[in-house]
Amino acid sequence: MKVSNKSIKFIFNYVLGPLIFVLLTWSLYVQIMQQPNLELRWRQIVETRKNPLLGLIFLLMLVNWGIEGLKWKMLTKPLERLSFFGAFRSVLAGCSITMLMPNRTGEFGGRLLFLQPQNRLAGISATIMGSMNQLMITLFVGGIGMIVLHNNPIFLSKLPQVVGTDSSFQFLLLGSSGFILFFLIVFIFKTQWILWGIKKVKWLRGVVKYVEIIERYGGKVLLMLTTYSILRYFVFILQYILMMQVMQVNIDSNLQFWLLTVFYLVMAVIPTIGFTELPIRGSVSMLLFGIFSTNAIGIQAASFGIWLINLVIPALAGGFFILGVKLMKEKK
Repeated sequence: MKVSNKSIKFIFNYVLGPLIFVLLTWSLYVQIMQQPNLELRWRQIVETRKNPLLGLIFLLMLVNWGIEGLKWKMLTKPLERLSFFGAFRSVLAGCSITMLMPNRTGEFGGRLLFLQPQNRLAGISATIMGSMNQLMITLFVGGIGMIVLHNNPIFLSKLPQVVGTDSSFQFLLLGSSGFILFFLIVFIFKTQWILWGIKKVKWLRGVVKYVEIIERYGGKVLLMLTTYSILRYFVFILQYILMMQVMQVNIDSNLQFWLLTVFYLVMAVIPTIGFTELPIRGSVSMLLFGIFSTNAIGIQAASFGIWLINLVIPALAGGFFILGVKLMKEKK
């Protein structure tokens, strides 16, 4: 039976959005309910609900996604002019869909929904540029964190017991992140090399017009993009340090900072999908912070709380925004 264009448009405009929202809500519910020690973690979070630092963490969440909105507004400027609110909606929609996809790849689909149909394919290149720039900062600072912690005698003595290996684990992580970092720097700051390579491959020439947008980002734009990424990265760090204080995980702030740089480095390198990210976050946080603190429930509650504030709440908000998006234009 032949499906009419009108039926296809109805499905895309009025069914797909609600379906994504239902899938997202179900996925988040499953992730939360499957957590070990959920009752203890939740009880600790509830007991600290009146702590004024929680309000600051929520405020920093808005700052975090607001910075990402500014980045997206700047990246899409060569394609179309988005208002700050339009860019903000886009990044929250990306956060929503990315919870269902491996390693945050859903970010592409969510953001592109708010671009004009003719700009969506080119928008993929803009999204990649922003994501890689943020990843570059994560890998660079995380690599420094690995080097700093390599000189910490407690970290060196206890890490092998936790991961069941020797210091080669650290060098493997540092080496792999260094390789990825080199590729990212070339991609971001030597985009003409990438375009030259694409033009040389016959079957890729058709996509050249969609990736040429990356050539329009001059030095000033790349510098501003990197500055935004650095600011956003340190917002992540500050939020987590504050959450650890709320959950009474007593680790020296300087040490916490470097542990967090390694935490985000590991989370960036490990392959994850939406429903596996939360348990991996908990495991990695216990692996690192458990070396210096015996407050296991506090460490787990902090990881859980940051996940709820930084990802779940924005994802649900993004899901509501997706409900109002029409993916295909309707003829008047």
